[in-house]
Amino acid sequence: MRHRIPASAVNLVALETSTEYCSLAVSRGAQVFGRSFHAGQRHSELALPALRELLLRAGLEMRAIDGIAYGAGPGSFTGLRIACGIAQGLALARNLPTAGIGTLLALAEDCGADKVIACLDARMGEVYHAAYRKSGGKWIEMHAPALYRPETVPQVEGGDWVGCGSGFRVHGAVLARCYGGRIARTDADAIPHAAAMLRLALEVFAAGGGVDAAAAAPLYVRDKVALKMNER
Repeated sequence: MRHRIPASAVNLVALETSTEYCSLAVSRGAQVFGRSFHAGQRHSELALPALRELLLRAGLEMRAIDGIAYGAGPGSFTGLRIACGIAQGLALARNLPTAGIGTLLALAEDCGADKVIACLDARMGEVYHAAYRKSGGKWIEMHAPALYRPETVPQVEGGDWVGCGSGFRVHGAVLARCYGGRIARTDADAIPHAAAMLRLALEVFAAGGGVDAAAAAPLYVRDKVALKMNER
């Protein structure tokens, strides 16, 4: 079932655990309360206590929340399952709608540019990659999220692109050769932030794109999680 949340009801929660960072955000009307911190592999242990602290800061209880957004991916398989699982648990208990927000789109939303190449390190010599352009205040997907070796990422047209995400930190030299002079600047330390996901989720909910918790699912773009011995 699809859910539409009126624009006047904007108390939302967002959780993002697709990288080694844990990012959470709560909105109370136009106010946004957020926190991001390095969690390593302790997301499942730290996320809920951090969320409770944010709700306290916002002066909200879960019964006042209208919808829950989560980082759908791509990213760490375990991290994606954690965010989706927490979102489902919170939503099921209160019959709330959910919205899965792409981690690469959240990177684009947060970087302050209208032409973005979002790229996260995917380990095993690969990157999660997508390219977006903003037109009329809306993001247009130029290249959908996919998994590539850094030297095979798809090309983009024109210049003044901004590259963001850990893919540019780990594979910056290769990506720079691939894109030549098309990239104006990079932010290799950018991570997907839950506050950006809140902004994107509000549009999803207002358009009736929220779904029942049972239908929430991560976005996996890789079929395997480890290299075989002969591939190492």
